[in-house]
Amino acid sequence: QEQLVESGGGLVQAGGSLRLSCAASGRIFSSYIMGWYRQAPGKEREFVAAINYSGSTYYTDSVKGRFTISRDNAKNTVYLQKNSLKHEDTAIYYCNTGGLNGREIVALPWGQGTQVTVSS
Repeated sequence: QEQLVESGGGLVQAGGSLRLSCAASGRIFSSYIMGWYRQAPGKEREFVAAINYSGSTYYTDSVKGRFTISRDNAKNTVYLQKNSLKHEDTAIYYCNTGGLNGREIVALPWGQGTQVTVSS
């Protein structure tokens, strides 16, 4: 069974950067469109970005131009480079499968997530 392990979160000042990683175990990582989700306290989960095997991407409007999703299929890893961070980016970030049209398509067990806190 696939397992997802997110890392790279932390405390950063507004305007700073972080790079999140999500390592997937299992043999079929390359067949999935992978994405990043986030959930802030008291808010619903939000689908942030997605990438398919060949590198086509999707971003929700609030992160366009600031976040970059990438993947290394040889390492079964997907990344989220986050620049120009804002306080409203504070959330727990999770990876899972998704759709390039922004549709949430959760097909794998959730990992523990990684906390990102942006101080204003």
